[in-house]
Amino acid sequence: MRKLVLAVSMLAFASSAVMADPIAQRQAIMKANGKALKSIAAIAKGEKPFDAEFVLAALKTLNEEAQQIDVAALFPQGSETGGDTTASPKIWKDMPGFQKAVDKFKADTAAAVAAAPADVGALKAEFGKVSQNCGSCHESFRLKKG
Repeated sequence: MRKLVLAVSMLAFASSAVMADPIAQRQAIMKANGKALKSIAAIAKGEKPFDAEFVLAALKTLNEEAQQIDVAALFPQGSETGGDTTASPKIWKDMPGFQKAVDKFKADTAAAVAAAPADVGALKAEFGKVSQNCGSCHESFRLKKG
């Protein structure tokens, strides 16, 4: 019994440590966003058949992750250099501009879910808005890898 309590305590401590690390938190959100976008990109491009249920589920996942982006909590002062991050120092120099970009992303992902695209044409319209947000934000607020 003591081993079980110890194991549960260690697991809780480990997960709270990850949750206390803003770099790890924001990377997890961005990874989930990328996975959701990638899962529907081929459909939007016409490379895979349209599946309304699948598309809506991916858009919901994307929106749920987007809504978790709390700029103040995930991008606190000091986290621009505190670890393995590609977040640009421009975030901290232009926090209002970054917040505006995040708010637009949140609004557009919520709108994509509300639109519930019923065909590939509707998906392209919504996917275009959302993916454009990703691209422009990464262009402005993310360091280039390599």
